[in-house]
Amino acid sequence: MVLLPDFPWDSLAPYKERASAVSAALPGGGLVDLSVGTPVDPTPSVVQDALRAAADAPGYPQTWGTPALRESVARWFERRRGVPGLDPDGVLPTIGSKELVAWLPTLLGLGPGDVVGFPGVAYPTYDVGARLARAVPTVVDGLAALGPVTASTAPKLLWLNSPGNPTGKVLGVGHLAKVVDWARRNNVVVASDECYAELDWRELDPESGEPPTTPSILDPRVTGGSHENLLAVYSLSKQSNLAGYRAAFVAGDPALVRRLLEVRKHAGMIMPAPVQHAMAAALDDDAHVAEQKARYARRRERLRKAVEGAGLRIDDSEAGLYLWCTRGEDAWATVGWLADRGILVAPGTFYGAAGGEHVRIALTASDERIDTAAVRLA
Repeated sequence: MVLLPDFPWDSLAPYKERASAVSAALPGGGLVDLSVGTPVDPTPSVVQDALRAAADAPGYPQTWGTPALRESVARWFERRRGVPGLDPDGVLPTIGSKELVAWLPTLLGLGPGDVVGFPGVAYPTYDVGARLARAVPTVVDGLAALGPVTASTAPKLLWLNSPGNPTGKVLGVGHLAKVVDWARRNNVVVASDECYAELDWRELDPESGEPPTTPSILDPRVTGGSHENLLAVYSLSKQSNLAGYRAAFVAGDPALVRRLLEVRKHAGMIMPAPVQHAMAAALDDDAHVAEQKARYARRRERLRKAVEGAGLRIDDSEAGLYLWCTRGEDAWATVGWLADRGILVAPGTFYGAAGGEHVRIALTASDERIDTAAVRLA
């Protein structure tokens, strides 16, 4: 029996009840739930149309994904992430990104004694994935924290997360290149969770006037031109409102992808054919992504001003769908303080002990609910 931690969201239930109980008498009425971060805006029509067009799907889908889908991913990497020449053979669709995160150590054949590294403030599924494989979950905040490593003590898998969840921190090209160089010298697989890359809120480039591009682990400035031992994980849940479709992929080293593919074929881990078709349509259409980003930008600015006006400090939060905030007190005290205003957020302790004085506030609510939160905070 694998020993897993308690599901963290269950512990938030009393605060949800508390916030719901007081919210009826507050401006706007009703709970403002800014905790989980589930998309609320419509799935783009271009994606819905593609799904309907592929609805007649009597045969088994391809585990590897259709060639059209894998080529769409390659085009998207070149167009949106500055990664030219991605081999479509190094692309594999996954049933959402969370299942890939949870099962990657197992799919790679890791087991007892193998170290899986991940950031100290991070999505809890990195830890869960290591435990499911019976590997050793290990916080790695900087390579220096590992000290001298040998072939037997180096992590077998190292997770990066940029932009980070929950912090919104973006890792630069120089940082990523150092990690890749170290990993190759120590034969470590690096998996980079990049699911929020299209939602970068940093200032426009003063020369080009273009928004900044969050660098990928597959960026040639990072890799030196080789994707060996590198994987990028991406989801369309946030940028395209496809959380209900479970549409994601992993891309990078074709040799690693083939290893994952062989296990997934045996295990029946296959994305439905209509979703594959819809996912390709979403990747080929940039207009809906820009429209959704503009929605989130407006909500973020409204909420940012309200949060800071209420005395909370916002740290990092350079990209992604969250504000990483603190009142300089225990995270649960801040959760309670906000619950008394009819607002539900996630405590930073869900993401590691280092998040003990922060809360994560999601932008994924309607304009009306964001406005209600802002009024209550004022």
